Amino acid sequence: MDTLRIDKDTRLLVLTGAGVSAESGIPTFRGGNGLWENHPVEQVASPEGFREDPSLVWRFYSQRRAGAAPCQPNPGHRAMAEWERKLGDRFLLATQNVDGLHRVAGNQQLVELHGNLFTTRCSRCTREPFEDRLAYPDGTVPLCGQCGGKLRPHIVWFGEVLDERNLLRVGEFLAREDTRLVFLAVGTSGAVYPAAGFVQAARELGGETWLVNADPADNTLLFQHFVRGRSGEVLPALVTID
Repeated sequence: MDTLRIDKDTRLLVLTGAGVSAESGIPTFRGGNGLWENHPVEQVASPEGFREDPSLVWRFYSQRRAGAAPCQPNPGHRAMAEWERKLGDRFLLATQNVDGLHRVAGNQQLVELHGNLFTTRCSRCTREPFEDRLAYPDGTVPLCGQCGGKLRPHIVWFGEVLDERNLLRVGEFLAREDTRLVFLAVGTSGAVYPAAGFVQAARELGGETWLVNADPADNTLLFQHFVRGRSGEVLPALVTID
């Protein structure tokens, strides 16, 4: 297997997707027909679905919380936390996953592009998102203690745009000129934008690009290096930090 060497003049941007979470046993809750309990996933993961039936949306996310809560970081998560510990501000992890396992593993230089399953915010007022690990009983729609509005999961739903602050943080890290750039994508489909476009941005900035996936991604051909395998098995031995 090829080795990715990171010296003192190199920074590392990592993008992770669902493949990393799957190795920790995170349930998908979506059947092979794309449905959850005979509901299109868009119905329980969109602003329109929340307005129409907030209790159904909360039942979906409470099930997801209950399923994800016992899951633990795998060796791939722990390897990325170790990279951050050694590289400091020359490391940034952007994840499409919402399970929070990167933070549990120890990553702090972290951008959760699609939100966090265990965080809640108000759908009405500007109250800051807050940690919330409750799996609410069926039929429950929690209300904001500040304004009385309906609370919602702090997740980027279908039809919503990513937080510009998160994209700005990734963009600024990509564009830094103080060090050589390496971009590594792990466990991603390469089909969900704007994250799927990070590899092209990295290449345009002269970065070295790597992909680790159990199967080829939609954008595999854009990467200079492709290591096929499970992230928990590949990542601990992939990176050497001088």
